[in-house]
Amino acid sequence: MNASKQEIEAGQAVYTNRMLFVYDIRVLLLSNRFVWKCPSPRLVAHYNQHISSNHLDVGVGSGYFLDRCRFPVSSPRLALMDMNPNSLVFTAKRVARYSPEVYQQNVLEPVQRQISPFDSVALNYLLHCLPGTIAEKAVVFDYLQAVMKPGETVFGSTILNEKGVPNWAAVKLMQHYNRHGIFSNLGDTLEELEQALEKRFKNVAIQTQGCVALFSGMV
Repeated sequence: MNASKQEIEAGQAVYTNRMLFVYDIRVLLLSNRFVWKCPSPRLVAHYNQHISSNHLDVGVGSGYFLDRCRFPVSSPRLALMDMNPNSLVFTAKRVARYSPEVYQQNVLEPVQRQISPFDSVALNYLLHCLPGTIAEKAVVFDYLQAVMKPGETVFGSTILNEKGVPNWAAVKLMQHYNRHGIFSNLGDTLEELEQALEKRFKNVAIQTQGCVALFSGMV
């Protein structure tokens, strides 16, 4: 993976403090339902299905899903990992009731810290923001396995540019985001995602709804 520093930063630079305050409405309420055609409750349900009491969230956004999902215990171990300090601070405050661990990390580089391993790791709406092809940016899975227990679960979702994008608005918005470096997914297909996951994980499952692929697998 030879993405430049500028390419890596572009995908997360949009998460300014101002943007994070409107992210839930702009992206998770409006875009998910009306553009990407995968309403946010579907993504919350995906969290509820896979999240553990010892969880790492990678690419945390606004913390919307962690705030709404159901952990299997009342006091889980929760960790947040992101390159963007704004997202980390915003999300840590939002889920402060769980006293989260916070790690600022470029996920396209090996994890440098010694971190006790997790039972579940989520990458929600992260892959389509990373530069490169799916085969290239899937290195994130290799690096994260260093902080996962054997036999445990990785899950997440990503916006694909599959044939038959559901509507004109999705086509135009995806082109706009790619043009400005917010997304890097014009070549992201379901087949390539499946290949990247099956190369690394067992019991891979992928479901699609609208433009979104929801995936899971076991280390």
